[in-house]
Amino acid sequence: MRRVTFSRSFTLSLSRTCRCYCKYCSFATHSAHLHAPEAVERLLDEAVRRNAKELLVLTGERPEVNAEVAARLERHGHADFTSYVAWACERALARGLLPHTNLGVLPRTDLARLREVTASQGLMLESISERLMETVHAGSPTKHPAARLETIRTAGELRIPFTSGILVGVGETRAERLASLEALAEIHAEHGHLQEVILQSYVPHPSYYGEELGEIADSAQRSQRAFEPPPAPAWATPVSLDDMRELVRASRELMPDVGVQIPPNLSDWWPVLVDEGATDLGGLSANGDHISPEHPFPSPHRMRRELAARGHALTERLCVYPRYLAPEWLEQGVLDVVKARYWSFIPSRGSGRGDARSLRTELVPAAISRGRAGERLSADELTALFAERRPEAIEDIRQAADELRAELAGNTVTFVVNRNINVSNVCVVGCAFCGFGQGRRSPDAYEHDRDQFVRRVEDALDFGATEICMQSGIHPDWRLADYEGWLRLAKEIAPDVHLHAYSAMEVDHMCATSGLSPREVFERLRAAGLDSTPGTAAEVLHDGVRERISPNKLPVARWVEIIEAAHVAGLRSTVTVMFGHVEEPSELAEHMRVVRALQERTGGFTEFVPLSFVPYQTLLGRTHGIEEISRAENLKHTAVFRLALGKTIANLQASWVKMGLDAATEALDWGVNDLGGTLMEESISRMAGAEHGTLLTPDELIGAAHAAGRPAAQRDTLYRVLAAY
Repeated sequence: MRRVTFSRSFTLSLSRTCRCYCKYCSFATHSAHLHAPEAVERLLDEAVRRNAKELLVLTGERPEVNAEVAARLERHGHADFTSYVAWACERALARGLLPHTNLGVLPRTDLARLREVTASQGLMLESISERLMETVHAGSPTKHPAARLETIRTAGELRIPFTSGILVGVGETRAERLASLEALAEIHAEHGHLQEVILQSYVPHPSYYGEELGEIADSAQRSQRAFEPPPAPAWATPVSLDDMRELVRASRELMPDVGVQIPPNLSDWWPVLVDEGATDLGGLSANGDHISPEHPFPSPHRMRRELAARGHALTERLCVYPRYLAPEWLEQGVLDVVKARYWSFIPSRGSGRGDARSLRTELVPAAISRGRAGERLSADELTALFAERRPEAIEDIRQAADELRAELAGNTVTFVVNRNINVSNVCVVGCAFCGFGQGRRSPDAYEHDRDQFVRRVEDALDFGATEICMQSGIHPDWRLADYEGWLRLAKEIAPDVHLHAYSAMEVDHMCATSGLSPREVFERLRAAGLDSTPGTAAEVLHDGVRERISPNKLPVARWVEIIEAAHVAGLRSTVTVMFGHVEEPSELAEHMRVVRALQERTGGFTEFVPLSFVPYQTLLGRTHGIEEISRAENLKHTAVFRLALGKTIANLQASWVKMGLDAATEALDWGVNDLGGTLMEESISRMAGAEHGTLLTPDELIGAAHAAGRPAAQRDTLYRVLAAY
């Protein structure tokens, strides 16, 4: 699955007065237009009410050339228009809005002034063609390609995250379009500041003389009414879908690290262009498109569903792309707003998301040695290991984890033949990291009946499964007797199959609805057929993280109480961690402290299972900018988990459904000795957007072990070997 991004924005057309006379433009006016300060303040408050993160500041070029605009600016206390824009941006930042300005061609001094109060800036190149200066750009001196390229280049020299693009269909040739992209690629190769390139096709507009475009755009956005554009003028160039496909491909080839934006409100072909490689749908302004005001943006909900059907995930971004969220690209005042309001969008490698202890690299060598020996590591040592980025140190971590694996578990790679049965995904908890749980009335909600459940158990027997794993959402109507009923029914059909069922969250629900203690609930579940319990619902065992990703989740102390009760009741369990989202290295260190302390008390854990976060179809991924953790980071974390556990838990599993079989196979050199189960029907990761399948055969798991140069063995849930290969 591939992420397609958009920004949740609000447009402020501060002044439409413009010194240019472009034939295709309906935005510009040559009469005096300027929003007064009190109007700006009202619009900024409206942007906050509409949950915008970006303030898109659009203006004509040099509106102060109009004497009346200049006089109004002076009355407002501003010597020039850039000063007024900077003031508006300051007022936006004070409200937590990130400004993106597009003021046209600007001198270095103005770009630098705006850099102090903006998260990003932009200027469309439009076209490299000088011919257009005699046609659609006649009377518009700042539309000369040389002037626009100079502004874009200067922005790079000033290290301003920048957006540019081309306008297609205004009389340019195919060769000129490609040459325009090449010119942008050349500047980006110099400075690396282009975060996205917009490929915008021209659409004809009616005359808006005397009308307020913002009101037209806002009305169209609210009503979502369709609009039939007027006929194209004689100078316009026809643009086909194939033309746009070619431009998407050229952009990706010329600037592979730059986003390719397609405005989704100007044509119906945007989904096809996403398939072709476009990565972004722009700022979906809550108050409409002020450049093409009769063309409302489709809703994110509608686009998300359409993209999901095509294998893409729609995800929010900020107006400044993640790799630019760092001090060398943003002024401290702007970065402070990002840290305060949108910290989850900062990549974990970036400025401000790590804590100070993560920089204590001097602790790493001794921590690796002590971890290899099985000694308990301190919070500072674990934090340093999880935050480590030096390749040579990571290789030392890998080797130590691999040696500890060999000592504790030998060279044999194990797996279990099992199947998952997620009886229902109806859930009342509402975790931001979950794509599985659904409200009762959701079209994606389901609940298996008796016949469906029986068929799945019988399929598991036919497949040769020795384990059935059962977990569901927290169904508001289910009581303890319902959970007991599924166990009895499964045992009735498959008396010899090991039933590995019910997360701590489900057990907590059983306690709440029955009035029984966890120990009493487990006694009843054992009598009904429960053989062991999964250590899921752990996520990260740090209450601060849990509050951020799922305020309704049971707290750490309750999770520990329930799992400890299972162990006391004679049930073994697994234990998990879900990482790679909003947690910090120090918070992962606390998770490992809790896990190790519990294992040292009870000895009840059979295996530790790292689960890397799959963001695509989750609220956390869609609205918080969380990207999937890289393969390299996934493997490093896996090795650190092994060292953190020391000799307390012998078995470390790689989740092929989360990381893919290739990465899981590589993880066998990073401390892993187990490849998990065949699963047959995996719903939780799949509904979050994982693409690594829902079933592997024993032969595929054996093949993975052999590809790593290791023998394989089928095991049961409690790690007794059933067959060796």
